[in-house]
Amino acid sequence: MTPQTLVYLVGAGPGDPGLLTLAGRDALASAAVVIYDALANPALLAHAPPQTEFIYAGKQSNRHTLSQAQINALLVEKWHQVSASASAHDGQAPRHIVRLKGGDPYVFGRGGEEAQYLFAHNVPFRVIPGITSGIAGPAYAGIPVTHREVTSTLTLVTGHQQEGGVETTGVNFDALAKLDGTLVFYMGVKSMPTIAAKLVAAGLDPGTPAAVIQRATHPSQKTLRTTVGELQAAERTASIAPPAITIIGRVAAMGPELNWFEKRPLFGQTVLVTRTRDQAGELTHALMDLGARVIEAPTIELAPPTDAAALQAAIRRISSMDMAIFTSVNGVGATWNELRRANLDARCFPKKVIAVGPSTRQALSQIGIIADLMPDEFTGDKLAVSVQQRLGDIRNARIILLRAQIARPALSQALSQAGAIVEDVAIYQTLRPAQLPPAAIAALDAGEITLATFTSASTANNLYAMLPTELRSKIRSISKLSIGPITSDALRTLGWGEHLIEAAQHDIPGMIKALSEAALPDCA
Repeated sequence: MTPQTLVYLVGAGPGDPGLLTLAGRDALASAAVVIYDALANPALLAHAPPQTEFIYAGKQSNRHTLSQAQINALLVEKWHQVSASASAHDGQAPRHIVRLKGGDPYVFGRGGEEAQYLFAHNVPFRVIPGITSGIAGPAYAGIPVTHREVTSTLTLVTGHQQEGGVETTGVNFDALAKLDGTLVFYMGVKSMPTIAAKLVAAGLDPGTPAAVIQRATHPSQKTLRTTVGELQAAERTASIAPPAITIIGRVAAMGPELNWFEKRPLFGQTVLVTRTRDQAGELTHALMDLGARVIEAPTIELAPPTDAAALQAAIRRISSMDMAIFTSVNGVGATWNELRRANLDARCFPKKVIAVGPSTRQALSQIGIIADLMPDEFTGDKLAVSVQQRLGDIRNARIILLRAQIARPALSQALSQAGAIVEDVAIYQTLRPAQLPPAAIAALDAGEITLATFTSASTANNLYAMLPTELRSKIRSISKLSIGPITSDALRTLGWGEHLIEAAQHDIPGMIKALSEAALPDCA
């Protein structure tokens, strides 16, 4: 049977991008068009191919980008367009339409309406469930929605407020008040006083524990613990803004001791990551695991070196060298790309290969090269001493350094002074991007950033140059995490030497270790 273009109704989960299912990720990877909601984390769009068309169809209170009828029609229209395009490219894997919906498509997500519309218009579709906020939100606030010793029933209810009051169609408050279980109300922050009053009027004990969770599973999650009786007063939830869910039942009292999410060491911190766009992932994920909200602001772009002919000649000579030294993951990647471009492979590497740092060593291993040495010291002169101590006399040894065009000369000079014949090859150059992402500028301007990370002197110098003058003082007053002494010196030169945390081990794991041992302001 010939593969066909489909419409996927994909649950994006409640906000934490790590809660997307594998099936949802695979659907995004095959997307020609993604139509996404306001509650779907935009970070998930990175799973789609670069040429994907993205259409925002967010619906928030009293602000609908597209009506539901327009969204339904758009799904059918895009399916016809992509199907027609696919028929002209027989033999290629089909690409699909992805409707990316916050939470689960069939839990107050109107996915059922969209599926019915697709069926009525003969459009083939698949549904990929997502983790609904009514399950994930309480879990991230330390509230198990069921517990063998407390309750074995769970009821999900919409608390959405429409014009004229609370939507009560199909909601039996008398029955809900009699359930000795967990009630989870979606949306409905504004209507919660009315909902609470109806439950109390129907016989629910006003002392029943309750919790309201704002932006569940996000780094900015906020949990209000209260009772049903207190929820009847509008001012009790005045500090909570949508999107939020409300949990009512005895399990809501269990939150404080089980609230693992909000107890993580960087919860409440907003961190600016200034690495290249491709390399930010490792540091970003580590910071997010610690609870931080991360804003990526690439200050470096990688490009081929200016002297392409010299690079190509060096690549052809690499097999004649006695030793190759790689000082970064970027150097490994760029060298491998150049070798493949010249129709060469790992057999061209010298007999001895040195990696500076665990990440560089791992990058080499991924292309089949096991580093002979990873020096304990990463700075130039100390690295040269380590090479001699571990590998012996390097006089007349032919050593090729494959690194950035702006690399400092200290390592090359130290090796030459030890008698080695050094060829310092610019395998790539670092450029400054045209501008910073608007989200980074806005967060700095609003004073939301509490920590900035710097993985090289270039990231510091470029950020300084890219920032509006009036925002440079914002960096001065926040904590800075530096990968090592050279980067720290650059920060001090820029006037950003205060509140500086420096990694003793000059790589990403070392930065995370230094950060975990530092005392940061409590911003939670």
